[in-house]
Amino acid sequence: MSDNESFDSRFTLPAVDDPAAVEVGVILLGLDAERLLAGLGVASMADDPTTVALLVDRIRHGVPAGITLAGMVPAGVHRWRSVRAALAGTVTGAAAVRAAWAEAVRTVDAAGRTDLGPASRAYLAACWIRQSEVDRYLEDHHAVPEVPA
Repeated sequence: MSDNESFDSRFTLPAVDDPAAVEVGVILLGLDAERLLAGLGVASMADDPTTVALLVDRIRHGVPAGITLAGMVPAGVHRWRSVRAALAGTVTGAAAVRAAWAEAVRTVDAAGRTDLGPASRAYLAACWIRQSEVDRYLEDHHAVPEVPA
C-alpha cells in the first residue's frame, strides 16, 4: 500500500442475498469439536440446524436432565466416520469463511448421501471444515478405532 492510499478498516456485512444457511454455518464454525459431534449426533432427531444448536447448548447446561454431551457424541462420531471417507480427497480451498462454507456444503452434497437433512448437512460441513480439530478430538478421546498390527 502506498503512502497515498488509505487503509479501509470498515466492517463489512455479508451480502443481503446470501442464504440464511450460510450465516448458520458461520455460527456452527465457532463451536468446538465436541459440540459439533454432539450436534451431528442429534441432527436426525431435530433436523433443523438452529434447533440442533439450541438443543446441544441446552444439553451442555444440563437441560433436559439425563442427556449429556458425552452421551450424544458417540452418535456424532458414528455419523462422522460413515461420511468422512466419502469426503476424503476433496480440499476446502476458500479462505473466506462464507465461501469455505458454501464449498463444504457442496462437498457434503457431492458425497452422495441422500439421507441427510438440513442439520446433518450443516454439521457435516462444519466438521469437514474443522476436520483437523474433529479428528484430534477423536484421537484425544480414544474414539479412533484400533489399527491391527
